[in-house]
Amino acid sequence: MDSTLFTLVQHHPANRTGRDFVVGDLHGCLDALRFLLREIEFAPSQDRLFSVGDLVDRGSQSEEALALLDKPWFHAVLGNHEDTLCAVAEGKLKKQWWYGIGGLWSAHLSADKLRAYAHRLRTLPLVRVIGSGSERFNVLHAEFLGTDAELDADDFSADMRQQLLWGRNLAMGTADPRSQSGLSLTYCGHTPMREVQQIGAQVFIDTGAFGPGGKLTIVEARTTNRWSVTVDVARSVGASALALP
Repeated sequence: MDSTLFTLVQHHPANRTGRDFVVGDLHGCLDALRFLLREIEFAPSQDRLFSVGDLVDRGSQSEEALALLDKPWFHAVLGNHEDTLCAVAEGKLKKQWWYGIGGLWSAHLSADKLRAYAHRLRTLPLVRVIGSGSERFNVLHAEFLGTDAELDADDFSADMRQQLLWGRNLAMGTADPRSQSGLSLTYCGHTPMREVQQIGAQVFIDTGAFGPGGKLTIVEARTTNRWSVTVDVARSVGASALALP
């Protein structure tokens, strides 16, 4: 399926009735999300939850995480792990490579089921833009070394697409944050951090939910409010039994 049939940048109006949140890389850690949605008193009729991608792999609840895509309050961008799933389903990449980065959960899936997931994931944008002017913020997976205008052009070269999905130059200190002088506040994941960290215009909110000592983090957009929990703590207080909105 040709992903160019769908817009790579999706715009959303500012939220005038509720709050906007952004969640870090889920990686199949849905119980931690259940816990955090209760903690923030998430109101699905008014609030929105944006995701920086990487819903799948590594954690134990990848299929449950993919089901979030059917929730009207949930808005994800494509992550490199979803892009990898699609590449496998499309015959462009061997399963063994995907298994090596956490895709083993899919071993029992039929080829038809995998293709169905890929079909749905290929509709996800690479970037979500929320609001405009001083209220604007962006959501993407890895990094973008450019301006709002370049994002809005919705015309990414192969190198720029690779940067959006896999880039770590900013996080590793090998890119100049000044290249983002025209970029609005931008939430991203991909590179696990011990705590939420802003580098240049980007706010890195992946705090390694799937790993030992890691946690899932939700932030309220354009505020300093943030909430985190480990999967073990979430499950110890019964998060597995909590219903999603």
